[in-house]
Amino acid sequence: MDRGGPTLVVLAAGIGSRFGGIKQIEPVGPNGESLIDYSIYDALATGFGRILFVVQEGMEERFRERFGTIADRCELDFAFQRLDDLPPGFSVPDRRGKPWGTAHALLSCRGRLEAPFALINADDFYGRGAFDSLARSLSTGGGPALVGYPLGATLSPSGPVSRGICRLDDAGYLVEIVERSGLRQEEDRIVYEDGEGRHGVEGGAIASMNMWGLTPDVLKELDRRFPAFLRGSDLRSAEYQLPTVIGDLIREGRLRVRVLPTEEEWFGITYHEDLPRVRAAIARLIAAGTYPSPLFD
Repeated sequence: MDRGGPTLVVLAAGIGSRFGGIKQIEPVGPNGESLIDYSIYDALATGFGRILFVVQEGMEERFRERFGTIADRCELDFAFQRLDDLPPGFSVPDRRGKPWGTAHALLSCRGRLEAPFALINADDFYGRGAFDSLARSLSTGGGPALVGYPLGATLSPSGPVSRGICRLDDAGYLVEIVERSGLRQEEDRIVYEDGEGRHGVEGGAIASMNMWGLTPDVLKELDRRFPAFLRGSDLRSAEYQLPTVIGDLIREGRLRVRVLPTEEEWFGITYHEDLPRVRAAIARLIAAGTYPSPLFD
C-alpha cells in the first residue's frame, strides 16, 4: 500500500546505448547525486510517499545500496523488467538484448499499483513545479495527466533526440501524441526526418518527456494489447512504447488525458556529451538555493 502519499514509478531499466553506461545513476551533483536523487527530492517535497523503481534483474541490490538513505523518508519498492516476461506462445528472439520499451516497463508493476500514480524517466530532470502540478492533479482526482514541456527546451546540443509531440484540444486535453525521432535544432528551426523527407516542427509545440499521472486501469489495457503488438512487430528490435498505447486509447475514446503545461527547466542525459551541461545546470540550481548540498543529509 502507498504510505503517506501517491506512488512515483521511476523507469530505470533502460540500457542507455547512446550514453555508453548506466546513466540512471551517473553522478551529476557535487556530492555524487544522480538525476534520480533530484527527482526523488522534488517528489518527496510535493507529497509523494512511495518510490517504485523499475529495474533490470540483478540491479536491485545496487539500487538499494545507492538509494537506501531515503528509506526512512518514504516507502522504497522494486519491480523488474525482464525480457522473458511475455504472454504465452511468445519467446525472446536470438540476440535480443534491449528491454521491450516503456509500456512493457510499466507492465512490470502489475499488482503493485492500487491507486493513481505518477511515472517518470530516471535520466530526466523535471523540476519542482512539474512534480507539484502532477501531485495536485493526483490528490484531487484530476484523472490521467501528462506534464508537457515546450519542445524547443527539450533538445540536446549533443545530437538528435526522440520526443512525443502533442496536439491538444481547446480544453487542454491530449488529442494526439506522435513519437518523432531525429529531432534537432537546425539554425532557426527544429527538424526531423522520416521516410517522406525532412520536416519542420514549431519550437513551441508541446513535448512529452514521459512524466505521466495514470490510473491502474491503464495497466490492464497494456496487458490486453501486448500480444497484438508482439504479433505485428519485428521482435528483434521492436519496443512497446507507452505514448503509442496512450495515443491509441485516446483515438478510440477510451482515455482522456489532461495536459499540464510547465515552464520548468528540463534537462536530461541522452549522450555522454550532455554531462557537463547537466552538471552546470545542477550547480546553478544549488547556487540559487533551490537544492541543498548535500541533497540528503
